[in-house]
Formats: sequence, structure tokens, C-alpha cells
Amino acid sequence: MAIGNQDEPVNAIFVDQSGRRPNDYRPLKPLLIPKARIDAEIERLAAGPFRGSRRAEIVNPALMGSGSLYPAVTVSINVLLPGERTTPHRHNSSVVNFGIQGSGASVIGGRTIAWSKYDTWSTPPWMVHQHVNDTDEIQVRLSYSNSGLLDLLGVHVFEDASDLDPNQPLGDPQAERELSARGETIGEDGAALLTYEQLISPEPPYQPALHWPYPEIHQRLQHLRSLGQEYKGRRLFLMYDRTTGRSQGTTSTFFATITMRPAGIVDEPHRHTSAAINYIFTGKGWSIVGGQRYEWGAGDLMLTAPGWMNHGHATYEGDDVYELTIQDSPLQIAVGSLLWVENLKNERTEALGVTPGYETNRETLVGS
Repeated sequence: MAIGNQDEPVNAIFVDQSGRRPNDYRPLKPLLIPKARIDAEIERLAAGPFRGSRRAEIVNPALMGSGSLYPAVTVSINVLLPGERTTPHRHNSSVVNFGIQGSGASVIGGRTIAWSKYDTWSTPPWMVHQHVNDTDEIQVRLSYSNSGLLDLLGVHVFEDASDLDPNQPLGDPQAERELSARGETIGEDGAALLTYEQLISPEPPYQPALHWPYPEIHQRLQHLRSLGQEYKGRRLFLMYDRTTGRSQGTTSTFFATITMRPAGIVDEPHRHTSAAINYIFTGKGWSIVGGQRYEWGAGDLMLTAPGWMNHGHATYEGDDVYELTIQDSPLQIAVGSLLWVENLKNERTEALGVTPGYETNRETLVGS
């Protein structure tokens, strides 16, 4: 994405903001992409020519400049026919992948991940990778990336890596573990200094490609089923990359969770400055977002919660719901902007990662 005309000088503009408050809250609107539209796009991609990939981004009309569904999250549909494989490539954006049809393999920085339907796996930045359909069925995955955010910054870099081997490991894990902590402490409070040499070679561990098989998560979610309507929390697991540390990410930019909502459950309305994008793969229900009701079902994708917008979810009787949720919380924890109101009734706002946060009543409930 080019920024301005590189041949013409640009002069900065001074804008007097004395006495002015920050801009008013102007949220994006929720967006529901029905299963029928997603299926139609899958068919279109499958019928077209193969040009190293079959990929379509799902773009918010308000964000055409970045091709994103939400500023920090770009969502795309990726299709491979039997026997096809993408051209080896790499980019400085990070990706969370989610299989929604068929199965296959992804070769990422020396690791081959054999994945199945509803599995989740990550593609770290600048790691040579290739996706393969080695089955006799069509393969479809959703990918969630921070590429649109990098496009807005003018620093999204993509490189064809046909001459590089995606089976080549990125580094020496044992050598990484043996490196000691860096930095010279200069004060009693732990303030430290890094040299330039340390700045341009960050401390390991580096982000690996990780795989979260759905059967493992589904089994664990069943233990949360006994938590009844009185449970004041969400029945989910966050797919965590330990290298992200206290920002608690699946990647450095966002996290991915798998949520189970039992039939007939109404969650407490809440809000947060991070945005939420839900892909519902089992069941049906409804959400109240910004005072408006949205009905959704299996196969739908929805920008369910634009940042800082009140929202709550519910399921119908007889339908357990399973969904993948992507939020840009780690990015906001890193910059200190993640405000969270767990229950709109008590209206207590916390800055997660800056203040202590919240507790639930899970330990007091039978079967927890």
C-alpha cells in the first residue's frame, strides 16, 4: 500500500487542539455474513483458475482501504482443490487458521501440521509456509491476520519464497533456551537498558507454529457444561502461545477462543474496547449489539462486537452453540488500551493488563 506520491515533497500541517477532547466514539456497525454468502464465495473460488492460491478477503465496506473486517483483523476464505498446494511464501503479518471444510496439511517453518475440520493453527510472521490439500475432498479454511493493520501503517511486506524450503526450521530451539535474560538493570525498580545489538536481535523464544486440534478442546469444553445460568463468565478456552506472555495471545495481535454456549443460556451483557469476530460452526442463537437484535446460526460469520459497544449473546432451547472468536485484545494489552466492563449492571471499568481485572463465581458452583 503506497502512502502518497513519493516524488512530491510533503509538508506537515499544524492543527491546534488546545482545549479539545478526543474525538467522539464513532464505532463501526456490526456485520453479519450469512453461511449462504460464504458458501457461494467458496463455490466461486473453487470454479476459478488456480493462481498459486484461491483466496478472497471478507471486507467491511467502511474499511476498503485496508481490506479488513475490523482494523486489526483481516479475514479471508481460502480454498484448495484436491492435489493443489499454495506457492511457498512469507510475510510479516501473523495468521490464525481455522479449518471449516475438509482437511489437509500446512508446512510452516520446518513443521508439518496435519489438520482437520474445526482445528486451529498459527502461522508466525516471516516464516516460510505452504498449505497443501493432499486429500480427495475440497479444502476450506478461514484465516485471520493483522495484514490490514500493517497495510494502514504502510509496512505489510509479502515475499514469494518459491526458492526457499518451508521444511527448513527457523532456528535452534536448544540454543534459544540457553540464552540468558538480557538488559542491564540501572535502578532499584528494575528499569533496564538494552544495547543496540540487543535491540536488533530480540530475546528468544521465538514464536513457533502451533496447532490446537478441535477434539482436544471439545472434550475439555464438556466439563464446563454443568455450569448453569448462574455462572457469571464465559464457557471457553483461549488458544494460547506462551511466547506472547502477559498479553495472552494466540498471536501477538489477537487471541482465538473456542466457546461452548449450552442451549437456553443467556450471557451477561458486557463490553470491551477490543473487537470480536465470531464464526458459529454449531447451533443457533441471537445477540443484542448496540441495542439491535441479530439472529445467527451455524456457518455464519459476524463482526459481533465492534470495540466498546454493549453486547450480549443467547442460545435457543435445544441448540448448543460452538463458535470461534477472534479479538484484538493482545494488541490492546500491549499498548495499555484494553478497557473491559464484565457486567454492565455494576458498570466497573478495568484496564486489563494495567489493573487487576475480574473474578467469576466458578469455584463456588457444583461441577466446576
